[in-house]
Amino acid sequence: MAVPPTDPVWFLPPDRELGRMIRDLDPSSTGLGEPASWAAATQHALATMLRADAPMSLFHGPDGVFFYNDAYRAIAGMRHPEVLGRPVVEAWPELADFHRNVLGEVMAGRTLAYRDRHVVLNRSGEPEDVWMHIDFSPVVDPAGIPVAVLAVLKETTRRVEVEERLRIAQQAGGVGSFEWFPETGRLEVSDQYRRIWGLPDEGPVTDAMLSRLLHPDDLHAAAPQRLERANPLEYTEYRRVDPLTGEVRWIARRGEVITHAGQARRRFIGIVMDITARKRAENELATFAATLQDRVAERSAELLRTQDALRQSQKMEAIGNLTGGVAHDFNNLLQVISGNLQLLAEDIGGNERAERRVRHALAGVARGSKLASQLLAFGRRQPLAPKVVNVGRFIRDMDELLRRTLGEAIEVETIVAGGLWNTLIDPGNVENALLNLAINARDAMDGQGRLTIEAGNAYLDASYVDALDDADVAAGQYVLLAVTDTGHGIDATIVDKVFEPFFTTKAEGRGTGLGLSMVYGFVKQSGGHIKVYSEPGEGTTVKLYLPRTTQSEDIVVDVDAGPVTGGTETVLVAEDDDSVRETVVAMLADLGYRVLKARDAQSALSIVDSGIPIDLLFTDVVMPGPLKSPELARKARERLPGVAVLFTSGYTENSIVHGGRLDDGVELLSKPYTRETLARKLRQILSAQALRNAGDPAAQVAAPAAPPATRAVRIVVVEDDWLVRSTVVEMLQLRGHEVREAGDGSRAVALFDDAEADLLITDVGLPGMSGIDLAATLRERQPTLAVIFATGHAGTADLPADDRSMVLAKPYGSTALNQAVTRLFPTPVIRDRPANRADPS
Repeated sequence: MAVPPTDPVWFLPPDRELGRMIRDLDPSSTGLGEPASWAAATQHALATMLRADAPMSLFHGPDGVFFYNDAYRAIAGMRHPEVLGRPVVEAWPELADFHRNVLGEVMAGRTLAYRDRHVVLNRSGEPEDVWMHIDFSPVVDPAGIPVAVLAVLKETTRRVEVEERLRIAQQAGGVGSFEWFPETGRLEVSDQYRRIWGLPDEGPVTDAMLSRLLHPDDLHAAAPQRLERANPLEYTEYRRVDPLTGEVRWIARRGEVITHAGQARRRFIGIVMDITARKRAENELATFAATLQDRVAERSAELLRTQDALRQSQKMEAIGNLTGGVAHDFNNLLQVISGNLQLLAEDIGGNERAERRVRHALAGVARGSKLASQLLAFGRRQPLAPKVVNVGRFIRDMDELLRRTLGEAIEVETIVAGGLWNTLIDPGNVENALLNLAINARDAMDGQGRLTIEAGNAYLDASYVDALDDADVAAGQYVLLAVTDTGHGIDATIVDKVFEPFFTTKAEGRGTGLGLSMVYGFVKQSGGHIKVYSEPGEGTTVKLYLPRTTQSEDIVVDVDAGPVTGGTETVLVAEDDDSVRETVVAMLADLGYRVLKARDAQSALSIVDSGIPIDLLFTDVVMPGPLKSPELARKARERLPGVAVLFTSGYTENSIVHGGRLDDGVELLSKPYTRETLARKLRQILSAQALRNAGDPAAQVAAPAAPPATRAVRIVVVEDDWLVRSTVVEMLQLRGHEVREAGDGSRAVALFDDAEADLLITDVGLPGMSGIDLAATLRERQPTLAVIFATGHAGTADLPADDRSMVLAKPYGSTALNQAVTRLFPTPVIRDRPANRADPS
């Protein structure tokens, strides 16, 4: 075994004929001395001790020769019995210095005691950890002189291991243990007990020490002696106070009494736990429970406010979607009406009464257009063209207009703060908004009062924004435009409705209820915030918070557009509404332009792919089909780098307008538009494109080639869709062909019964008789008949493949159609026969 040099540890070899060895002892050789009677008594005592089963003991004289009893033989292990009766320094050379020190100390008359000393034994060939109590005492003669050494040993391994496990368990579980002996007042505690109480790591623990740490209100329950007067199984909680920091911690104690049968003696064993965290949680829970009713009421009120705000937001969003959709369809109708009225005006020149009626009708269109514009503004669907504006300068420029509009009885005061920031806003819409607010204020003041217009810098902080329950508003810097009147004010019950379309407090016939809704939609679409403050009898203030920009102010220059002119360029019109498309085509033709038309983006792209020169693509923003208008514009520019693009729409749907603003480089003509507006917009865009093309030879558009010579061919068009059929017939007639039409195969056969034809253009998927069967039937009668199969399906394997047949994929344009006809009939022979249209369908 190995031990620290200062720690006494014994390894003793067991079993030998101890009795015989004792009997054979020679007192003179053992150093016990005389008299013989004393030697005999000592021999008897040693023999008795060494024969005993317990405790483990050993004995050796001054020369170090030692003996031990049978109880100790297990400790000697493999060294027994050779070491029995030998000097200890020879038996245990690794402990020679230790034994010399022990022998010297004890032979000098002193005792040595070791408690729970750790040793490593090798009892069976493997190292083993063992703990022992060891007591060394001197054996003295009648004169009191030490003549030998007696050692008594007790193995405490089991107890030490149990205590160690208990210590680890207590530390892991945060539990400390104590044992109190009321008869003696002794208190034994574990290390964890000391930590929980904040006691020193070493030294005795007394009742006085604990009492000094206890909270004064808990002295009656905590001290150990109180266990005598309390139920030992009672669970007790008390507080201890740190004397240095004043921190209060809660301790729980639980224990039981241990009694001894037939004896009055008893002891108390228990545990303590730090329950501070639990008590804090209980206190928080109690506080929460105490205020739960108030919290529930507060939360319910907050929830109701949120639900109201959500309902209001959903209502406004639903109304916005509805009004935006209505405005879209309404604008298309107005476009048809307006366009045809303007064309009609050209035809009735000189008829004063008819011209007056057309003017009245156009005035009604203008009023309808304004109404649609207001609906789009509220629905946040209007296309904005924002500029960097200084609102202060803007207000001063509007001063004369406002005074003239409001009348002399209303005093107008404008206040513009110094150092006013710029804002990025659509100038036309902010002018309309300010004018609407001023007119509303005039009506609220019954035409007489004071109107104050203020502009200044403002900051909306996070707390204000959070209280709005409006996710569209962001905290930050804004330019404030406030309009205040001295009118009759708005009742609190209706103030939340003032922004709804068609809601008005004015008398019937005095307002549409769209003014404030237009202002609301414009401000929200611009990324701003609007707030109304009003008290009945005290007037109203409407505040517009417009987002700040750090850009420099844009200088807007008015340009004289000059007289309305047309042009000779080629314009491709892509419009899905048949009436609108025909109207704009007529207007463009009246202005002198060459016009190509398509009913959707895919058809328009087919015309672009045909190679025909195109100067400008004029396309509706929203059309059916997988190909969208912005993508059509992109593909058109890829194929024709010099082509100009103009979008038109009554409802943008964010296709080219993002965040309420037109994309950079995008030109938009809002529906409905007049002939003059269209003409000026086209010349503006074509002129700008011509300048760009002049600096980029690759982008220059080739001059339109003269239309190829064609042969007047007798054609029968068979198509079940009347709209498609009418379009194809019109495209062929424009090239001088003689065209007849039918809606199905049986009507087509009847047409051939009346007269032969040179070419059959047939849809493949006809009702009843397919286009393939129709062609086969007619070729039995007329073998030289040429056939163009029109189909929107990819597969063409079943179609005839010969030099008199062709396949034309849908959708196709005028160019692709006429190229197919010219390929089948290349000889330019023109008949002087009038075209005849029959529609037996």
